[in-house]
Amino acid sequence: MYVRDARNRDEAWLLDYIEAMELDETAFRSRDYVIAVDERENERAGFGRVRIHKTDDEDICELTSIGVLEEWRGQGVGAHVVERLVTTARDDGFEVVYSLSSEPRYLAQFGFERIEVEQLPDRLQDRLTEKQESLDPDAVPMRIETERFRMSEHLREAFKGAHPAEEDTEPEEGPEDFGIDPDEATYKYDTGQ
Repeated sequence: MYVRDARNRDEAWLLDYIEAMELDETAFRSRDYVIAVDERENERAGFGRVRIHKTDDEDICELTSIGVLEEWRGQGVGAHVVERLVTTARDDGFEVVYSLSSEPRYLAQFGFERIEVEQLPDRLQDRLTEKQESLDPDAVPMRIETERFRMSEHLREAFKGAHPAEEDTEPEEGPEDFGIDPDEATYKYDTGQ
Protein backbone atom coordinates (compact mmCIF):
# COMPACT_ATOMS: atom_id res chain seq x y z
CA MET A 1 0.00 0.00 0.00
CA TYR A 2 1.10 3.54 -0.66
CA VAL A 3 -0.44 7.01 -0.99
CA ARG A 4 0.21 9.08 -4.11
CA ASP A 5 -0.98 12.31 -5.66
CA ALA A 6 -4.08 11.93 -7.82
CA ARG A 7 -3.64 11.99 -11.57
CA ASN A 8 -5.95 13.27 -14.30
CA ARG A 9 -7.03 9.71 -15.09
CA ASP A 10 -8.28 9.36 -11.49
CA GLU A 11 -10.85 12.14 -11.94
CA ALA A 12 -13.84 10.01 -12.97
CA TRP A 13 -13.11 7.43 -10.25
CA LEU A 14 -12.84 10.18 -7.62
CA LEU A 15 -16.08 11.85 -8.68
CA ASP A 16 -17.91 8.51 -8.64
CA TYR A 17 -16.81 7.67 -5.08
CA ILE A 18 -17.21 11.21 -3.76
CA GLU A 19 -20.81 11.09 -4.94
CA ALA A 20 -21.40 7.54 -3.69
CA MET A 21 -20.06 8.44 -0.22
CA GLU A 22 -21.94 11.76 -0.26
CA LEU A 23 -18.75 13.73 0.35
CA ASP A 24 -18.01 17.34 -0.48
CA GLU A 25 -17.11 17.93 -4.13
CA THR A 26 -17.26 21.74 -3.97
CA ALA A 27 -14.66 23.34 -6.28
CA PHE A 28 -13.43 19.88 -7.35
CA ARG A 29 -9.89 19.69 -8.75
CA SER A 30 -8.36 16.23 -9.02
CA ARG A 31 -4.86 17.62 -8.49
CA ASP A 32 -5.82 18.55 -4.89
CA TYR A 33 -6.39 14.89 -3.98
CA VAL A 34 -4.23 12.03 -2.82
CA ILE A 35 -5.15 8.38 -3.34
CA ALA A 36 -4.23 5.27 -1.38
CA VAL A 37 -3.33 2.44 -3.76
CA ASP A 38 -2.69 -1.27 -3.28
CA GLU A 39 0.44 -1.86 -5.35
CA ARG A 40 -0.22 -5.60 -5.76
CA GLU A 41 -3.46 -5.13 -7.70
CA ASN A 42 -3.13 -1.42 -8.51
CA GLU A 43 -6.49 -1.03 -6.77
CA ARG A 44 -7.52 2.31 -5.28
CA ALA A 45 -8.58 2.11 -1.64
CA GLY A 46 -9.12 5.65 -0.34
CA PHE A 47 -8.65 9.35 -0.99
CA GLY A 48 -8.67 12.83 0.50
CA ARG A 49 -8.16 16.44 -0.41
CA VAL A 50 -6.24 19.52 0.65
CA ARG A 51 -8.32 22.60 -0.14
CA ILE A 52 -6.70 26.03 0.07
CA HIS A 53 -8.94 29.01 0.80
CA LYS A 54 -7.30 32.25 -0.33
CA THR A 55 -8.24 35.38 1.59
CA ASP A 56 -6.84 38.91 1.68
CA ASP A 57 -5.16 38.26 5.04
CA GLU A 58 -3.88 34.69 4.70
CA ASP A 59 -4.29 31.35 2.98
CA ILE A 60 -6.20 28.74 4.97
CA CYS A 61 -5.73 24.99 4.57
CA GLU A 62 -8.66 22.58 4.97
CA LEU A 63 -8.64 18.80 4.75
CA THR A 64 -11.87 17.59 3.18
CA SER A 65 -13.52 14.79 1.19
CA ILE A 66 -11.67 12.01 3.01
CA GLY A 67 -13.08 8.62 2.12
CA VAL A 68 -12.10 4.96 2.28
CA LEU A 69 -13.84 2.28 0.25
CA GLU A 70 -15.83 -0.02 2.50
CA GLU A 71 -13.78 -3.15 1.84
CA TRP A 72 -10.59 -1.30 2.88
CA ARG A 73 -11.83 0.23 6.14
CA GLY A 74 -10.23 -0.54 9.50
CA GLN A 75 -6.78 -1.12 7.99
CA GLY A 76 -5.08 2.25 8.36
CA VAL A 77 -5.89 3.46 4.85
CA GLY A 78 -7.68 6.61 6.03
CA ALA A 79 -4.92 7.30 8.57
CA HIS A 80 -2.29 7.28 5.85
CA VAL A 81 -4.40 9.50 3.60
CA VAL A 82 -4.77 12.03 6.46
CA GLU A 83 -1.04 11.80 7.20
CA ARG A 84 -0.17 12.52 3.55
CA LEU A 85 -2.57 15.48 3.48
CA VAL A 86 -1.11 16.99 6.67
CA THR A 87 2.44 16.42 5.39
CA THR A 88 1.57 18.08 2.08
CA ALA A 89 0.10 21.07 3.94
CA ARG A 90 3.19 21.33 6.15
CA ASP A 91 5.52 21.12 3.15
CA ASP A 92 3.50 23.92 1.54
CA GLY A 93 4.18 26.14 4.56
CA PHE A 94 1.00 25.68 6.59
CA GLU A 95 1.51 25.45 10.33
CA VAL A 96 -2.17 24.81 11.06
CA VAL A 97 -4.68 22.66 9.17
CA TYR A 98 -8.46 22.65 9.66
CA SER A 99 -11.13 20.06 8.99
CA LEU A 100 -14.92 20.35 9.16
CA SER A 101 -15.98 16.82 9.96
CA SER A 102 -18.76 14.76 11.48
CA GLU A 103 -16.08 12.26 12.61
CA PRO A 104 -14.21 14.24 15.29
CA ARG A 105 -13.19 11.12 17.24
CA TYR A 106 -11.48 9.70 14.17
CA LEU A 107 -9.41 12.85 13.61
CA ALA A 108 -8.69 13.25 17.35
CA GLN A 109 -6.56 10.08 17.32
CA PHE A 110 -4.04 11.95 15.14
CA GLY A 111 -3.91 15.05 17.34
CA PHE A 112 -6.73 17.12 15.85
CA GLU A 113 -8.56 19.19 18.45
CA ARG A 114 -12.16 20.25 18.34
CA ILE A 115 -12.47 24.03 18.46
CA GLU A 116 -15.28 26.52 18.83
CA VAL A 117 -16.80 27.94 15.67
CA GLU A 118 -15.59 31.41 16.68
CA GLN A 119 -11.99 30.14 16.58
CA LEU A 120 -12.29 29.34 12.87
CA PRO A 121 -11.12 31.88 10.32
CA ASP A 122 -14.13 33.77 8.91
CA ARG A 123 -13.98 31.95 5.55
CA LEU A 124 -14.21 28.56 7.27
CA GLN A 125 -17.07 29.75 9.50
CA ASP A 126 -19.03 30.44 6.32
CA ARG A 127 -17.95 27.12 4.85
CA LEU A 128 -19.02 25.25 8.00
CA THR A 129 -22.48 26.81 7.78
CA GLU A 130 -22.75 25.85 4.09
CA LYS A 131 -21.58 22.31 4.80
CA GLN A 132 -23.98 21.83 7.72
CA GLU A 133 -26.92 23.13 5.68
CA SER A 134 -26.28 21.15 2.51
CA LEU A 135 -24.16 18.09 3.13
CA ASP A 136 -23.10 17.26 6.67
CA PRO A 137 -25.35 18.61 9.44
CA ASP A 138 -23.13 17.07 12.14
CA ALA A 139 -19.87 18.67 10.93
CA VAL A 140 -17.78 20.30 13.66
CA PRO A 141 -14.58 22.37 13.38
CA MET A 142 -11.26 20.66 14.07
CA ARG A 143 -7.66 21.88 13.81
CA ILE A 144 -4.14 20.57 14.20
CA GLU A 145 -0.70 22.11 14.17
CA THR A 146 1.00 20.20 11.37
CA GLU A 147 4.06 19.40 13.50
CA ARG A 148 1.83 17.70 16.10
CA PHE A 149 0.38 15.02 13.82
CA ARG A 150 0.86 11.52 15.18
CA MET A 151 -0.18 8.04 14.13
CA SER A 152 -0.25 4.86 16.18
CA GLU A 153 2.10 2.02 15.33
CA HIS A 154 -0.97 -0.22 15.07
CA LEU A 155 -2.29 1.80 12.10
CA ARG A 156 1.14 1.82 10.44
CA GLU A 157 1.38 -1.96 10.66
CA ALA A 158 -2.22 -2.49 9.52
CA PHE A 159 -1.56 -0.37 6.43
CA LYS A 160 1.46 -2.47 5.44
CA GLY A 161 -0.67 -5.60 5.18
CA ALA A 162 -3.95 -4.01 4.09
CA HIS A 163 -6.09 -5.98 1.68
CA PRO A 164 -9.73 -5.74 0.61
CA ALA A 165 -12.18 -7.52 2.87
CA GLU A 166 -13.79 -10.59 1.37
CA GLU A 167 -17.27 -9.96 0.08
CA ASP A 168 -20.04 -11.87 1.76
CA THR A 169 -21.12 -14.36 -0.86
CA GLU A 170 -24.45 -16.01 -0.45
CA PRO A 171 -24.66 -19.66 -1.30
CA GLU A 172 -26.15 -20.47 -4.66
CA GLU A 173 -29.82 -21.33 -4.48
CA GLY A 174 -30.75 -24.88 -5.35
CA PRO A 175 -34.01 -26.75 -6.00
CA GLU A 176 -34.29 -27.61 -2.29
CA ASP A 177 -34.63 -23.90 -1.49
CA PHE A 178 -37.91 -23.95 -3.41
CA GLY A 179 -39.28 -27.18 -1.91
CA ILE A 180 -38.30 -29.38 -4.86
CA ASP A 181 -36.79 -32.82 -4.37
CA PRO A 182 -34.23 -32.98 -7.21
CA ASP A 183 -34.11 -36.81 -7.13
CA GLU A 184 -37.86 -37.22 -7.65
CA ALA A 185 -38.84 -34.18 -9.71
CA THR A 186 -39.44 -34.31 -13.42
CA TYR A 187 -38.98 -31.30 -15.57
CA LYS A 188 -40.95 -30.13 -18.52
CA TYR A 189 -37.95 -30.23 -20.83
CA ASP A 190 -36.25 -33.26 -19.27
CA THR A 191 -34.54 -35.23 -22.07
CA GLY A 192 -33.88 -38.27 -19.93
CA GLN A 193 -30.12 -37.99 -20.30
